Amino acid sequence: MATGATPAQAGDSVDSVDSVDKVADRLRAAQDLYDKGEPLDALIAAVTSHGLSRAERRRLHAEALNGPLALRLEAAAKRDATRLRQAIDLLRDYLSGVDPSVKRALPVARRLAYHLIENRDPAALAEGGELAGLVAATGEPVKRVRRGLRWYADLPVEAPRSLFRLRGSDLVPVTEVSDVSWHDGRLRVTGHAYLVGLSVRSRRLNRATVVLRGPRGLPPIAARTRRVYRPEATWGSAEPGCNYDWAGFVAEVRPWSLRWRAAIRAAYHGARRLLRRRPLVPDTTTWRADIVIWSRGAWATGAVRGPVMGRTERPAGLRVGPGWWVRPAWTSDRVLQIVLQPTRAELTGVVHDGDQIELRGFLPGTTATKGRARLGGHRIAADFAPAEGGTNFSVPLAVAALMKERDARRLWIEPKGDPAAPVMMDDDAETRIGLDRSEVTVLRDRRDRAVVSAHRVWPVITSAEWGEDGALTLAGTYHDPDPGPRELVLRQRAGLAYRVRLTRSGPEFSVRVAPGAMPRFGSAVALASGAWSLSVAGGKGTTAPLRVDHRLLDTLDEGVHIVGDREYRLVATRFDVPVIVAAEHVPGDEKGAVGLWSTRRVHYPAERRRELRDATVYVSFDGRSYSDSARAVYEERLRRGDDREHIWVVKDGAFVPPDSAALGLGPGITPTVVREGSREHYTALARSRHIMTNTLLPQWFRAREDQLCVQTWHGSPLKQVGGDQRHMTREPRPPAWYRQAAEVANWDLLVTQSPWASGILRRAFGYGGEILESGYPRNDVLVSSDRAELAAAVRRDLGIPAGKRVVLYAPTWRDHDRRNSSVRLDLAEARRVLGRDHVLLVRGHTMQAAPAAVGLVVPGPDSLVRPGPMTREYPFAIDVTTYPDMADLLLIADVLITDYSSVIFDFAVTRRPIVFFGYDLERYRNSRGLYLDLRTEAPGPLLAEAADVIEAVRLIDALAGDYTDRYEEFVRTYAPRDDGKATARLVDHVFTPGS
Repeated sequence: MATGATPAQAGDSVDSVDSVDKVADRLRAAQDLYDKGEPLDALIAAVTSHGLSRAERRRLHAEALNGPLALRLEAAAKRDATRLRQAIDLLRDYLSGVDPSVKRALPVARRLAYHLIENRDPAALAEGGELAGLVAATGEPVKRVRRGLRWYADLPVEAPRSLFRLRGSDLVPVTEVSDVSWHDGRLRVTGHAYLVGLSVRSRRLNRATVVLRGPRGLPPIAARTRRVYRPEATWGSAEPGCNYDWAGFVAEVRPWSLRWRAAIRAAYHGARRLLRRRPLVPDTTTWRADIVIWSRGAWATGAVRGPVMGRTERPAGLRVGPGWWVRPAWTSDRVLQIVLQPTRAELTGVVHDGDQIELRGFLPGTTATKGRARLGGHRIAADFAPAEGGTNFSVPLAVAALMKERDARRLWIEPKGDPAAPVMMDDDAETRIGLDRSEVTVLRDRRDRAVVSAHRVWPVITSAEWGEDGALTLAGTYHDPDPGPRELVLRQRAGLAYRVRLTRSGPEFSVRVAPGAMPRFGSAVALASGAWSLSVAGGKGTTAPLRVDHRLLDTLDEGVHIVGDREYRLVATRFDVPVIVAAEHVPGDEKGAVGLWSTRRVHYPAERRRELRDATVYVSFDGRSYSDSARAVYEERLRRGDDREHIWVVKDGAFVPPDSAALGLGPGITPTVVREGSREHYTALARSRHIMTNTLLPQWFRAREDQLCVQTWHGSPLKQVGGDQRHMTREPRPPAWYRQAAEVANWDLLVTQSPWASGILRRAFGYGGEILESGYPRNDVLVSSDRAELAAAVRRDLGIPAGKRVVLYAPTWRDHDRRNSSVRLDLAEARRVLGRDHVLLVRGHTMQAAPAAVGLVVPGPDSLVRPGPMTREYPFAIDVTTYPDMADLLLIADVLITDYSSVIFDFAVTRRPIVFFGYDLERYRNSRGLYLDLRTEAPGPLLAEAADVIEAVRLIDALAGDYTDRYEEFVRTYAPRDDGKATARLVDHVFTPGS
C-alpha cells in the first residue's frame, strides 16, 4: 500500500517457494499450450524435468500425464491413425523417463493407455481401437467388478490383471454437504458421500465416518456418523444404473473433543514460550474434515467438500467460552474445516475524518504499548493504549492510498512480542464510507474477520420478499450520485443474460423480478436451470456487483419457491453474493433409484402395452426451443383446424408453445406440455401415434409397430455427420455407433431437403426406410407471401428500426475448441467500415461457448436503446444466440456470414448474399470433414481474414453478381423443393388420410 508501509515477509523459505513455482510454472505453461492447440511435442518440451529433485519430478510427471498430455492423447485417439501414431511415438519416449510408481498411481484408464503405448507395437496400436476405447472410458464411470476383496475395472483391453485394480486415484469420494449447523451444543454436518460406480443400496456393508485431522501430533477425531436415506444423491449423479439412495450421512462433533486436544497443543506451545520468557498467547487450532468410506469391500478417504449454495456456505460459530469460538469454515477449494479460535483482537469502531480513516479496536487480556497493524500484506503503524482488561488500539489509514489499492484486505494486529492476531468484528461495527462514486467499506467476512476494501459504490440488498405470484422483490440502497437509469442484470455462466429496470428514489432502489416470466425477444420465458448472478448496469457502461446486507443474512429467505413446474431460490453464496438458483420441480417419486427404475422398467413398459392415442409429440432440439420443422408442422395443422391432441416436450421450461388463439387462428386448440424426463414424457412417447423430432430421441425410447416416427433432422449436412465421422468407423465400434443404430431403428420417415441430402443422410445414419424429399418445412417462411409482415414483427422483437441493413453472423461449432467464446470478427472495425445503417446479429452455436466480445449487446427491454455521446443511438452488434428460431433470423437477414454451417442450405432459398469466413478451413476439413468443396461450390466469396469479410459485406452488392450462376446451381442442387409448400406436403403425407 502506498503509505510508506513495509510489505510483510513470508514465512516460507525462498528455496521451497522456488521449487513449488518451478513445477507449477511448467504445468501452467503446458496447459496454456494445450489451450492454444499446440502440438504434443511442444507440450512435452514444456514439462521437462530438468533441474528438479526426484520428488518434484514425480509430481510434475503425475500432473502432466493426468493433465495436458492425457488430453492431447485423447484428442489424437479420436482422429486419424497417423496423428495417433505420432502421439504414441512421442509419449513412448517421455514415459521411459517416468518413475513406475507414478504410472501405477494414475487413474485406471490412463494407466492402461500408457501401458499399451510402452508395450505394444506402435503401428498396430495406432490402427486398432483399444486406445479409443480407453479414451471413451475416461469420460464416464468405469464398470467395476469385484474379485475377492478387491475391485477392478472392466475395460476392453488385454493387460496384466494388476493394472486393472482400482487404486486411490479411482476411488475418490464424491461429497456434497447440504447443512452445517448447531444442535444441542453439537455441530451437525449433513450431506452425502459415495464412490463413483459403487452403488449404495442400503445400510448393509456401507459405512462412512467423518474424521477431523488437526495439526501434527494431535489425535484425530472420529465423529459419530450414520448413513441416512438420500435419494437426491442418485438423481444428482445422473449415472445410469447406479444407486446412491443410501449415500447420505449425518455426522456430529462435540466441541469438547476439540477443546481437550487443543489444550494439549496449547500446553506444549505455552511451555515453549515460557522457556523463551515470552507471555502466553492463545492459539488457533484448525481441523480438516475427511470422510472415510467403506462400501462393499472398497475403502477410500477423501476431503469433505462441496457445500450447497446458501446458508451452508456461511455456517454460524458457537461461543464455547469467554473469547473462544468454534467456527466451521470452508477453504478456497471448498473443503470443510473446523476452527477453534480465540478472539485476541476485536474492532469496536470506525471514524472518518477528511482524508483519514481510523480503525479502533480492543485487545482483551493483553497489555501492549508497541506494535504494528497489517492490512493484507502491508504493515502499517498502529497506536496502543493500555486500558482496563486489555489494550485499546487505533490504526490510521489514508483514503487516497486505499482508493489506489482497491483490494479487499484483512486487518491484523501485531503487538510487539506476540504473533499477529486477526481482528474480529460483528455487524454493529460494519461501516460504509461514501466518497462520491466510490466507497470504503469495513465489513466482516464469513469467519467474522474485519476486511477493508475500496471500490466503486456497490448496491446493497436490504430486503428480499417473494410474492404469491412467484415474483421476487428486491430493495436496498445504492449511493451512486448519478441519478440515471439502471438495470438489474441476471447472468448465467453460459453467457445468457436478462435485464430488468430498477426503480430509484434517491439512495433507495427496488426491482421486481419474475423468474418464471423473464422478458426475452418480445416474449416471456422462465429462467433456465442453474445459478444466475446479479449485478447492476448503467452509468457510462459500468457494472456494479450486487451484495446482501450482512444484517439480512440470518433472516434471508433461502427456501424453495415453486412457480408452476419450476422452483427458484434466492441465496447468498460466497457469504454475501446474491444468486438466483433455478431448477425444474421434480416430484419426489421421480427421484432416486427407485423412482428412475419404476419409471423406465415399470411405468414405460406398461404404457407401451396400452392403446395408442391419436396424438402427436413434437420434439425440437431435445425440447429446448419452439422452432424448426416441428413448429412449422404444428402451426400448419392448427391452421387447418386439426384438433387432435398436440403434445410438446419442453426441457427446463425453455418455452411455452402457443395455442391457436395466440397464433391468430381462433380459439379451441390448446397444446399439452410435458416436462422432458417426467412420467408424462414417458407416457407421451409410449402412447402417441405420431412422433416428430429433429434430433435423437431418448435412449430409453423404442418405437411401437403402430407408431409413426418422423425424423426431420436439423439441416442438410455440410460437415460430416453420423457414421461418416472418423471416430465412428473404428473397430471396435464406439458407444455412439450403437446409440445411433438403436435410434435410427425407430425412424419410419426421414424428411430431407434434396436428393443429394437423401443420399448423404441414408449412408451416414445407415437408414433403409422411407424418405420424403419434401423440402424443409422450417424454410417455408422464407418464401411465404406474407414474409414482409413476418420480418417486420421479428425486427420489432429485436428492436431493429426500419432502414437498418441486417448482417447475420452464424458460425458453426468446433469439436476441438468448444470452450472458445471469442467472436472472430472485429466488432469495432465492422462498425467503422459498415457505418450506422448496419446492424450485426451474432448467432453462436448451442454446442459452442456463448460468444463474448467488447461491444456485443445482450438484448433486454431497456438495453436496445442506449444514450450515445451526442444522441440516442442503437447498438451495432446484438447477441441473438438464444433467439428461439433460426428461421426468423434468416427471414430478416440481408447478408449472411457463416463458415461450415448447414444454414447455407436454408438461407440459399432467399437468394440473398452469403459470405464465407473460413479462417480455419484446412484444419476443420481435416478434423471434422466436409461434404462440399467450398472453394469451388460456395455460392459466395470464401475469405480467411476478418478484415476481408467486413470489406466484402461493405461491397456485397457489387460482389453478389460475380456468384449469380454458382448461386443458382447451388439452389438447384441443394434446395430444389424449398418453394414454400414443404410443410403442406409433409402434413398431407403423414396426417391426411388417403394422401
